[in-house]
Amino acid sequence: MSLGSYERMLILAPHTDDGELGCGGTIAKAAENGTEVLYVAFSSADKSLPKGFPVGTLRKELIQATSILGIPKKNVICHDFEVRDFSTHRQKILDCIHKLGKDYNPDIVFSPSLNDLHQDHKTVAEEARRIFKRTTMLGFELPWNNISFDTYAFSVLKKSHLRKKVEALKCYKSQTHKEYFKDNFIESLAITRGVQVNVQYAEAFEVVRWLI
Repeated sequence: MSLGSYERMLILAPHTDDGELGCGGTIAKAAENGTEVLYVAFSSADKSLPKGFPVGTLRKELIQATSILGIPKKNVICHDFEVRDFSTHRQKILDCIHKLGKDYNPDIVFSPSLNDLHQDHKTVAEEARRIFKRTTMLGFELPWNNISFDTYAFSVLKKSHLRKKVEALKCYKSQTHKEYFKDNFIESLAITRGVQVNVQYAEAFEVVRWLI
């Protein structure tokens, strides 16, 4: 199925920037094709901000980044769960995702991989699977958190989609010290996944549930 077959896409990002890193090219592609995209971050991770950046920096960077990908500001939500403490608030996060399912009723959901080692990512992935067990759901790739990752689904990207992903990530000036924010890493991973399916660029995903 093409992304054009889906009317409503839901991105579940544990922290601001996770959605762009894991499926930024696919978001740009979907928005271009007319799919409505709702981006939900569960934490702005203010506690993890480098010195010199004021509280709220990542929220502003999130709005800038998602705008480049084609998501209107009204479709970007950022909650206040404390970074690295999601497991303590598992039920509240489950309730939040349940409400998203009822109110937004997405056709396709993107969340972290079920094999993601980060404790916050794992909580979001597990609670999302409970709620969206009857919805097409894909787990996105964050290689620095994955010991294993099953590349069972691929989103073929144009160069323009990859360019938007790179430009969106540049909005996160508070995070550019991280190696996985570098342009060459983002492009190299897209090339690697593209080689797997004989295209120039792609993003890879784990299949949690797939409705045809």
